[in-house]
Amino acid sequence: MGLKTGLAQINATVGDFAGNTAKIKQMYGRAKEAKLDLLILPELCVCGYPPEDLLLKKHFLTENKKALEQLAKDCPDITIMVGFAEPADGGCFNSLAVLADGKIIKVYRKALLPNYGVFDEKRYFTGGTEPVVVKIKNLSVVCTICEDIWDLNWLKGFLAGVTEKNLIVNISASPFHAGKINEKLDILETCAKTFNCPVAYCNIVGGQDELVFDGRSMFINSEGQLIACAKAFEEDLLVADIDADGQIKSDRAETKTGDIEEIYQALVLGTKDYLGKNGFKKAVVGLSGGIDSSLTAAIAVDALGKENVIGVTMPTKFNSAETISDAEKTAKNLGIEFHSIAIEPVLQGFNQKLAKVSGWDEKGLAFENLQARIRGVILMSMSNQFGYIVLTTGNKSETAVGYATLYGDTAGGFAVIKDVPKTVVYKLSEYVNKRLSREVVPQSVITRVPSAELRYDQKDSDSLPEYDILDQILKAYVEEEKSLPEIIKQGFDAETVMKVIRMVDRNEYKRRLCPPGVKITPKAFGRDRRMPITNRYNQQIQ
Repeated sequence: MGLKTGLAQINATVGDFAGNTAKIKQMYGRAKEAKLDLLILPELCVCGYPPEDLLLKKHFLTENKKALEQLAKDCPDITIMVGFAEPADGGCFNSLAVLADGKIIKVYRKALLPNYGVFDEKRYFTGGTEPVVVKIKNLSVVCTICEDIWDLNWLKGFLAGVTEKNLIVNISASPFHAGKINEKLDILETCAKTFNCPVAYCNIVGGQDELVFDGRSMFINSEGQLIACAKAFEEDLLVADIDADGQIKSDRAETKTGDIEEIYQALVLGTKDYLGKNGFKKAVVGLSGGIDSSLTAAIAVDALGKENVIGVTMPTKFNSAETISDAEKTAKNLGIEFHSIAIEPVLQGFNQKLAKVSGWDEKGLAFENLQARIRGVILMSMSNQFGYIVLTTGNKSETAVGYATLYGDTAGGFAVIKDVPKTVVYKLSEYVNKRLSREVVPQSVITRVPSAELRYDQKDSDSLPEYDILDQILKAYVEEEKSLPEIIKQGFDAETVMKVIRMVDRNEYKRRLCPPGVKITPKAFGRDRRMPITNRYNQQIQ
């Protein structure tokens, strides 16, 4: 028998040393029952990831080290590899501790520190300089942490002096975005083939603010073949037997997840953990009868349970009978508490007071936005009175171009679909219905022409390009960082592209004032994309 190894992906919470170590010890108990030789846990799972500026507090690092030392004492019977923040003079390291016989026997310090996208590890950590190899049951186990294996040319140089490599362990806290699993798999397979040894990859799972971690820890054999994969978006213990020849045996097969399914799972887990870890039990959603709010409510129900979601519709004279009916139908389909609060009298009251100000009228954008702001006040008042969190319902397409009202539909605590393009909103809504084999999001909601219904006969396309065009331009400009001429060369109308880019650029201030939401694309607004609000850079057609 070879090295019986377990990958324990846990849902850690930043700063919860007691809770995180309790989860680790629970996995240790399962590992003992399974008679494992080696138990591997994710990057920084003792303190949670990412701890951000908590790492600048010396007492935080001290508590983290004490928790690790106690963990070693409490789990003496199996060799454990676990991620923690290691205090150092003037800073700290992102480290992997090897625990055995009740103590810390070795420490590996992450050498490559990512400093792009959502990562800013050079702000906090000092890079390690020495490889660490641990001998376990006559196998030489090489320790690495996340980014260390993403640059294989660098890794070959770093491990040049390591002559024996029977297994490469990589502990990770790699955030999810749609399709990223394929990038990870390619890296892991190439790594295994490059060094002609198996790779054991252990990723964290759970939601942390805007980020979601999907787990899906993996064993790759020395030929670069995926042998076993842990569950997606769930805590799990994946076990395999690894021999010195690089062969791996596991009773767990690879699991497949479709793109839309994994996005939905990420949105549910991100919502569940954001609310749960911040002490919210119930959520309130403004149900307009449109597709965005219907999808948001469906995600909330899967995250929290139908008994913990409240839907509120707030119609005016501009809302059609169909959308009012669909809001109620959606609530009924989901089985949630539902309230209808007509705001026409409130709107007219505001209008009469504002009419005393010279120049006010009820024909412009300010009057339209007033409706959204009244709705925001009602939802936030319910939040204040009952302790609910308000889930906003704006999608990425609207957020990008500023098609939203400050202190109106942007008012709330968490923006569930903030990073979901409108075209993907439709796919997710259809997925919800297909998954449950019944109509959850009413078909009339899916097929209706999108409208904010803030004036008669209003359509989103009055102000925006059609969403299938808009989303392609936004992907090119926001996610792929393409220039105006490059996007036009893709075949888009020049005036349309210029309009979209101007809208994106001038609405940075709005995005700064919006609540956080789940990241599901390669480049989300916020942590991923940090643009100046005061900015006079204007692109021209060359």
